Amino acid sequence: MRQIWFTFLACILFAAAANAQDAALELTKQPMPEAPKAAADSKGEIALRVEFLDSGRVGDVTVLSAPTYELGKLAAAAAHRIEFTPEKKAGRSFSTTRTIFYYFDKEWTLGRSGKGTADAEPSRDPETETASSIVSKAVAALGGQRYLAVKTQIGRGRFSVIRQDQLAMLQTFIDIIRFPDMERTEFKQSGTRTVQANSGDTGWVFDGDQEILQDQSEQQIAAFKRGLRVSLDNLLRGYWKGEAELSYVGKRPSTLGRRNEVVRLTYKDGFSVEFEFSADDALPQKVIYSRPAVSGDEVKEEDHYAQFVEFSGIKVPLVIDRFENGDHASRINYESVEFNRDIPDAIFAKPANAKEAKKELKL
Repeated sequence: MRQIWFTFLACILFAAAANAQDAALELTKQPMPEAPKAAADSKGEIALRVEFLDSGRVGDVTVLSAPTYELGKLAAAAAHRIEFTPEKKAGRSFSTTRTIFYYFDKEWTLGRSGKGTADAEPSRDPETETASSIVSKAVAALGGQRYLAVKTQIGRGRFSVIRQDQLAMLQTFIDIIRFPDMERTEFKQSGTRTVQANSGDTGWVFDGDQEILQDQSEQQIAAFKRGLRVSLDNLLRGYWKGEAELSYVGKRPSTLGRRNEVVRLTYKDGFSVEFEFSADDALPQKVIYSRPAVSGDEVKEEDHYAQFVEFSGIKVPLVIDRFENGDHASRINYESVEFNRDIPDAIFAKPANAKEAKKELKL
């Protein structure tokens, strides 16, 4: 009986000692941002995702929302100067991520009733934290708040079909997107247009060569939805949340002497897709997934990203190469990209007839 008591007492003392070594993240100093240049015209709350490293230093800071670009930039600069005591578990320091709020109305205050960490994110395991950190770094590398604020995108360029490392077909294209799930793509070759448009669960196609307008098949709509799932924008802008789980895969060899960081999205139905980012500059490198082929087999697809160029403060890969089971299948060459232009709903609506579908697109 006494032995049981001493064992029980020892467990209590051990638990107390362990708890004594646990400590929540504590902000010891949270500087206010500098005053904006156009203070009279600026007002509102700024939300920041801040990475508090186990070393006691602030890591990545991502602007989640802000009334203006300047306010977001000033708030992020202030967040980098925060002083804090790292979160501890069993005496060991851990990196963690929190959402910090500032508010500006003629002067700066802490948002959400003055609590800088009012919306602390739920505790996650280290691998999930690592994956989230990689995503945050990629967002920052592509433009940060400017990238996250994109609602529409219009891209123009050339699309090449490649067979046995030879050019099989070349078309020009215009691709119009309203995020997260509306897209219209027009291809043109020798004066003939082909149009594919999707809006959520619906879609239509126009074959300009045969002048046929029809609804998309179930397979075509399924392919479009799969394309949404595997897109970089889906990952980096968080459209997947609630539908998939983010995890860290590890490092993977890239070019000579370089490695990529790899994260994975796993959807509720078991479909998964991996994203590779450069360990050097955090820019996207590859997307890898498998899709069913007509034969019933699976096709391994890889999209490779290259030649990043800045448009309106946002970095865009000018070249996207697709590989199927290791063979080069196609290439997208962007020549121009525009962001946040007003796009009417009629762009995505199915025309009344083929004659209407033949009309040139006007933006």
